[in-house]
Amino acid sequence: MRKIPLEKLRNIGIIAHIDAGKTTTSERILFYTGKNYKIGEVHDGAATMDWMVQEQERGITITSAATTCAWKDITINLIDTPGHVDFTVEVERSLKVLDGAVVVFCGVGGVEPQSETVWRQADRYVVPRIAFVNKMDRTGSDFFAVVSQIHERLGANAAPIQLPVGREANFSGLVDLVEKKLIHYHDQDMGKEFEVKDVPEEMLADFEKYRLILIEKVAEADDILMEEYLGGKTITNEQLKAAIRRGCVANKFVPVLCGTAFKNKGIQMVLDAVKDYLPSPVDVPAVKGTNPDTGEFEEVVADDKSPFVALCFKVASDPFVGKIYFTRMYSGTLTSGTYIYNATKRQRERVTKIVKMHANHQEVTESISTGDIAALVGLKETKTGDTLCMEKNPILIEAMRFPEPVIQQAIEPKSKDAQEKLGIAMHKLEDEDPSFRVTYNQETGQTLIAGMGQLHLEIIVDRILREFNVEATVGSPQVAYRETIRKSVSSVGKFISQSGGRGQYGHCVIEMAPQETPGTGNTFEDKIKSGAIPREFIPAVKQGVMGAAKNGVLAGYPVTDVQVILVDGSFHEVDSSELAFKMAGSIAFQDGMKKAQPVLLEPIMDIEVVVPEEFMGQIIGDLSSRRAKIIALGQRLNLRTIRAHVPLSEVFNYATVTRSLTQGRASYTMEPSFYSEVPAHVAEKVISGAANSNVRKTF
Repeated sequence: MRKIPLEKLRNIGIIAHIDAGKTTTSERILFYTGKNYKIGEVHDGAATMDWMVQEQERGITITSAATTCAWKDITINLIDTPGHVDFTVEVERSLKVLDGAVVVFCGVGGVEPQSETVWRQADRYVVPRIAFVNKMDRTGSDFFAVVSQIHERLGANAAPIQLPVGREANFSGLVDLVEKKLIHYHDQDMGKEFEVKDVPEEMLADFEKYRLILIEKVAEADDILMEEYLGGKTITNEQLKAAIRRGCVANKFVPVLCGTAFKNKGIQMVLDAVKDYLPSPVDVPAVKGTNPDTGEFEEVVADDKSPFVALCFKVASDPFVGKIYFTRMYSGTLTSGTYIYNATKRQRERVTKIVKMHANHQEVTESISTGDIAALVGLKETKTGDTLCMEKNPILIEAMRFPEPVIQQAIEPKSKDAQEKLGIAMHKLEDEDPSFRVTYNQETGQTLIAGMGQLHLEIIVDRILREFNVEATVGSPQVAYRETIRKSVSSVGKFISQSGGRGQYGHCVIEMAPQETPGTGNTFEDKIKSGAIPREFIPAVKQGVMGAAKNGVLAGYPVTDVQVILVDGSFHEVDSSELAFKMAGSIAFQDGMKKAQPVLLEPIMDIEVVVPEEFMGQIIGDLSSRRAKIIALGQRLNLRTIRAHVPLSEVFNYATVTRSLTQGRASYTMEPSFYSEVPAHVAEKVISGAANSNVRKTF
């Protein structure tokens, strides 16, 4: 039975660049909504939402944590996400299931590289958002510079709905441009109490100026307000608030707020903005899915009376109850003990228990309804991205796409006895994290783990030791190279085997070409003449082609961005089989790769170094020696910023380099950007190195 009306529910995430203050903001939200009786600080390792040992030690968020709290008459399902690029998959899967987001920006750093990444992720999932400029009490904070960067770098139609009162250490409150009020905070009571006053005379000119800018920006996104504004009518507070909500829900306008989470100022106003401007599950467009039996598109209506549909967006291991499956309810209701249907795996599952999460604490509940975010216990075959529904009403929601790993390491247990335990640990971690891959190399006997960066794999190895009590040795990091082609070719694959009795016969002709758009991946298309190959053998050809693409011809790295078209072939009435055509497809692909001008690709990182002026020359010189391409130079207060594209292979342990070059005064952020062709002299070394080590890179 629903306790909270669907219109009063908000499913939101806190997203931002690393160290912008996401978790500190989340902790204040929990405190002011009464969920926590005291504030947990990140720097003390006491933040509720950073519950993992690794998070508390490093002062960073690694895994997204979910909780539920109440503000005024609404209920908020809140997900605090990581900011570090190595854990970007956590942001990806959270945004897939959220209706809105609070994007936190540092008042000093402004729009940073990972800010752009999370903004693009929110764009991809069409998530309405509000912006919160945090750390307004810090030296060098500049609210209007950050708003300007939101326009320029993110291309957002954004405008302040608040003005800061006082600068840096003198920041004491804010002016509400919608309600025309001054909100003044006192430092004594953790920001619980604040005074609401009239706007002082010395700020009236600024108030009028920025309220007009706000009205104009909102009018650009809202036809109703535009009509009132052009008609010369006075815009009331209620009309402006309603228009901001319409613009925000339609993803055409971003309200910008300000405050300082650490100094307890402005968080209540963020909660009010979540209530007033971010959508409920009924305000967002219906989720679309396909019927797995008919292939027809269907809409999932956000209604308790509709059939049950949910998406599993995360799997986690719990030491007490085993695996728990974080799930977003899109329609219907679900009670514990119910048999449900995994439409992705086409298997029945039983929900033995339902729990509401508060970070790593669980609260058992009998049922959940439309819009709820909760965790299910008892499922066996479900994985991240699977659609859950009822067997008589099957539907498939579009699954999430996860980035490919860019770095790998060999791993082995320190003792033979721990081999099996290591395998179990890695299998569990692979289930939890779709960006983590494990492969076993038959030729060398090596187990390879692959992930999004050095920190990602470091955390994985740390968890293997602490959670699963397995001591392991890891090799040095290796780059996840790829192979592709530069020329279009036609290739023939024939597999004929006669050894007495029934033989094997498979023959296919394929055309191979580079993909027009890099990053598309490999595709297989069937344009074969009617009758050349029986239809039942075509999937086997595809299987052979895709299997061969796992190992390229240059150095055994996976092949990407190749378009394969099956154009011709032949068969034998008796000897043809699926195995024969699978082998023929594999032979055709490998032969075609050799002729199609194969090249090696390497991951290129987008790096931003923030450095004092006097060390700028050394950093630029060092980056140039690492094959970096400088793309932008900028200024941030008395510091300089250098943005560049640099090959991953050149920046292993770059933190040590920046420390020694700048006496520890520089910092940098880095994220995977794209794959690019490896220069010939570097490719020769990589290929000869792979040949010498005899390691095939299949992950």
